[in-house]
Amino acid sequence: MRPGQRRRHPVLAMLSARASARGDRGRAAACLLLALAAAACGRATGGKPVIAPGTPVVLVSIDTLRADHLPAYGYRGVATPALDALRREAILYTRAYAHTPLTLPSHTALLTGLLPAATGVRDNVGYTLDAAKVKRREIPYLPQILKDHGYATGAAVSAFVLQGKTGLAAGFDFYEDTIEFRSGTGLGGLQRPGTETLRASRDWLRSVAGRPFLFFFHIYEPHTPYEPPEPFASRYPSKYDGEIATADWIVGQLFDELKHLGVYDRAIVVLLSDHGEGLGDHGEDEHGVLLYDEAIHVPLLLRLPGAQMAGATAGAPAQLIDVAPTVLALLGIPLPPRLRGASLVELAAAEAGGAERHVYSETFYPRLHFGWSDLASLVGRRYHYIEGPDPELYDLSRDPRERANLLRRERRAYAELHREMQGYDRSLAPPAAVDAETRRAMAALGYIGGGAAAAAAAGPLADPKSRLDTLADLKAGFAAMARHDYPKAAETFRRTIVKNPGMADAWEFLARAEAKLGDGDGALAAYDKALRLSNGSPLVAVSAASLEFDLGRLEQAALYARMALAAHPSLAHGLLAQIALRRRDLDGAEREARLAMDEKSLRLAPMITLAEVLHARGRYEQALAVTRRAEEIYAQRTAKDPSLIQGLSLIEGKIQADLGDAAAAEAAFQTEIARFPDDERAYSNLALLYALTGRPAAAGALLQRLVTDHPSAAAYAEAVKTFRALADRAGAAALLRYALHLYPRSQALRALAR
Repeated sequence: MRPGQRRRHPVLAMLSARASARGDRGRAAACLLLALAAAACGRATGGKPVIAPGTPVVLVSIDTLRADHLPAYGYRGVATPALDALRREAILYTRAYAHTPLTLPSHTALLTGLLPAATGVRDNVGYTLDAAKVKRREIPYLPQILKDHGYATGAAVSAFVLQGKTGLAAGFDFYEDTIEFRSGTGLGGLQRPGTETLRASRDWLRSVAGRPFLFFFHIYEPHTPYEPPEPFASRYPSKYDGEIATADWIVGQLFDELKHLGVYDRAIVVLLSDHGEGLGDHGEDEHGVLLYDEAIHVPLLLRLPGAQMAGATAGAPAQLIDVAPTVLALLGIPLPPRLRGASLVELAAAEAGGAERHVYSETFYPRLHFGWSDLASLVGRRYHYIEGPDPELYDLSRDPRERANLLRRERRAYAELHREMQGYDRSLAPPAAVDAETRRAMAALGYIGGGAAAAAAAGPLADPKSRLDTLADLKAGFAAMARHDYPKAAETFRRTIVKNPGMADAWEFLARAEAKLGDGDGALAAYDKALRLSNGSPLVAVSAASLEFDLGRLEQAALYARMALAAHPSLAHGLLAQIALRRRDLDGAEREARLAMDEKSLRLAPMITLAEVLHARGRYEQALAVTRRAEEIYAQRTAKDPSLIQGLSLIEGKIQADLGDAAAAEAAFQTEIARFPDDERAYSNLALLYALTGRPAAAGALLQRLVTDHPSAAAYAEAVKTFRALADRAGAAALLRYALHLYPRSQALRALAR
């Protein structure tokens, strides 16, 4: 062979010789064979994929995505060009299942390769992955294992329930979880758009593109509330489908970035969802309570480097705990002995004659939140068995929508699956305080012991499907809260509690409604019940702390805030800063405010608190600089949620007033009122500014507008205090008498009457 001459592949040499011998027609046939041979060269050999050392790994999780709402699974109601393109180059698993219809425990199972009982994470709140065990290698964790093998590890998440403090940040070099807390918003609503999450992770991605890396990318579309942006909102009558189209567009942007970086084609890409969505199919609109197919059947696509095995379809049951061992096996990394999952590649290759396997799923959500029974299920090629007080068995081959319970007819199948179910650990440890500070705060408030799990063990519990009317009642209560009909909301939640006295969530919602009605004692009593049933839920504690603060009970407010320190440190430190500020402990207030900001300094609420503290210290220019920085950060957000900057223009107005710029102060107060027309604080500050600048009539008219357009006990109390500050004692007295007639249970108004 001459220097520089390439060795010819024996198959190509043979094809070339045949083409020469057979003439033009032979050449045409040989060209076709050449194309097929060339395509095969970039694919698996001998049925096994070829994976280079250091291959990048990209895990994409689209939260709350039902498999049967994607075109790749036969749905025609939405267009998903990015996912369709991925499907053409990937293996599609038609029967993939999540182990729980809840975000945190599902992702914990995904990344550990362990079922929820093995990790101890059984709900979105009150449970954490033990990061110390991950570091000691007692719990296998994909990010930590890859990091140990030289990989850069990064994650960007879009839901508050996946914040790094849950333990998920263990093993990650980069974990972007800057999601703001907003009071009065359910846990599921604490999210950010996937576009924000992608923007926050681009710099890290670009910095590691030339290295072996793992990137875990999570987006919350299409989780509730379904609010797709344009053009998808107008394009689809189903808002859920509109959010799926939005998710597809975001994933397409990620893939474009990976292609631009030269990573996409050589990476292992896994795309999946953590659980599905009820959409009313069995009486549940969302997820968490039931275990039917729509809740646990999820999309799963595996794209291998060079699109090996492109277009393959696997019909054997697959599960999320298969992902970690699959990635490790492809990379040639030894598997930790505790992993129970299988290789998805082998599952696809051997499915025709593969042995029967069942995927285990569970939900403790109805037990922990509603006082109903937990559920568990096993699903295989044909049958889906759901175990609860009233067990169910469905033949998925004949009844994919699960309408006919065959348990009494298929006694043999039921017996086998029931027997297999006994091999799974379904014991439940109650949600717990995990640090000494939290335990001390709980003990001071009387919340040690008991909890939802203990209460649930007291006797037989209701089957969730028999209580679905309660979900409708809760939905009606939420709707009443949204339209500010607080009496109707309170009535609805009380009716719910009569039927379900162990429902922690209903007590929490009742407390919110009572607080809006001005009944502080009633609200605190409801919060107390919710805290006892939830074993000290940190989010409930935060709400109780805020109410105690509003009532001026600062010591109690601080105790409740400390209950949330471990789970939600930024939020808890922010509350403690406000308490210290009220006490005129300015050093303590500034310390807590800076702790609330943490090292990222991108969350807006802590910045607003810090500006308040700096204003109180008379450091006006510094305070103003903080407000301007917060405005800049907010302006950079692609999806702007005004609730994140509530109070920002208010404190800016106070600073400008103290700097002597009345016009700028008035403009800031007006901005706050325009953004938050039912927040009484801006009205009172603007009214005082009007009075100080010689416009008392405008002040009176503004306060009248507050109580007329946005009536509440808090609004009337603020107006009464402002009239007194303006030395209008008669006006204040008349308004107070009227307000007490409207809100006789309001402690704030009764205190003003003394």
